[in-house]
Amino acid sequence: MMLRETDDAETRAAKLQRIADALIDRVDRLEETRGSAWSMFQAAVALEQEAIARTRDLEKALADLSEKNRDLAVARHAAEEANRSKTRFLRAASHDLLQPLAAARLFLSALTDTQLDPLQRELTGRLAGAFESVEELMHAVLDISRLDSQRIEFHRKPVDLDKLFRRLAVEYAPMAEAGGLRLSFVPTSAVVDSDPTFLRRIAQNLISNAIKYTETGGVVVGVRRRRGRVWLEVHDSGPGIGKADRSRIFDEFQRAVPDGGPQGMGLGLSIVRRACTKLGHPIEVDSTPGRGTVFRVGLNAVDPAAGEGAGDAASPRGLRSRVVLIVENDAAMRRGYELMLGGSLGMVVRATGGTAEALAAMGQDDPPDVIVADYNLDNGDTGIGAIRALRAAAGQPVPAVMVTAQRDARIARDCADEGVALVEKPVGADELAAALLQATG
Repeated sequence: MMLRETDDAETRAAKLQRIADALIDRVDRLEETRGSAWSMFQAAVALEQEAIARTRDLEKALADLSEKNRDLAVARHAAEEANRSKTRFLRAASHDLLQPLAAARLFLSALTDTQLDPLQRELTGRLAGAFESVEELMHAVLDISRLDSQRIEFHRKPVDLDKLFRRLAVEYAPMAEAGGLRLSFVPTSAVVDSDPTFLRRIAQNLISNAIKYTETGGVVVGVRRRRGRVWLEVHDSGPGIGKADRSRIFDEFQRAVPDGGPQGMGLGLSIVRRACTKLGHPIEVDSTPGRGTVFRVGLNAVDPAAGEGAGDAASPRGLRSRVVLIVENDAAMRRGYELMLGGSLGMVVRATGGTAEALAAMGQDDPPDVIVADYNLDNGDTGIGAIRALRAAAGQPVPAVMVTAQRDARIARDCADEGVALVEKPVGADELAAALLQATG
């Protein structure tokens, strides 16, 4: 009996021990779980604090970025306004800047056609060269200003390259002859899509650069068809351009020639690049030092039947005895026109200062053969208004030439609408004679 009770007691004791061990194990696990949860809670609190700090930093960075963006926007607006102001100033000032230069060119042209002794002829030649340099600089600055303007308008139309070549041949033959160079233009039937004025400026800059930097040999201008385009090419036998210089020559005031070489402003190729970029004409240059250079401008071909050229060269003798009515408010310019058109070209000149005076000078039933008008006249009067009034009084579309120092798309549109030839100041005798011949047919 006692043995059984002892066994029962041991069994109960063992059971209680197991229960106690199980409870102790559960308590231990509970403590471990509680410690892990506390660690997680502490970690969560720390992460939350870090997130708050990073959020504050991010908000501060965004605020700084917004402030910098506002500053950049203000600076960009100021720069754009400054550029627009510069363009407006150059456009407004171009007339006053070029007016005395244009008058001087006319007087010099008239003086050159008189009897001069050798010293006087040398002096007039040097004056002509100085005027050409000033004119080149003025045109370059105004062209760059126009091409940098965001509001520039192009007047694209079919351009007959052969007619353009013939005009350029007449224009640059004296320059090539003075340098002892051969200047050749390869005849072509190509007609391309471009702005005639700017395409001519592109070709002028490439040809004048080629002549200027070529000492012996010559310059050849032609057309090559490849890769679905018509490529206007200007080849020269000059010193060539090294690979390191082929990109920088299109920057302003850069000349890839050694000291003591031909002098230039380094603006011509910058104008070429700007104009080609705006018009979508790709430009390429290939050169071998010592063996010459070729510049290529890619153009899109159009139907040759649609071609409109730059005008054929004709003899100024066709203007002799023709009546030209001048509408020009500047007295020096009027006198310059009288000396050049009346003396050099043998035209009958009627010089007036505005629309009312021109109408009175024309009289009844006595229209001139051609009108030459300056765009900016006095008291809000304009050359376009004068031409319209004179044509209305004459009862017929009298041929007319507009001369202006303003590079303004609106003036170009008005002239195109009225069928008036447009010539930019300062105008030379040959250029004005060619415009008069073209206007009078």
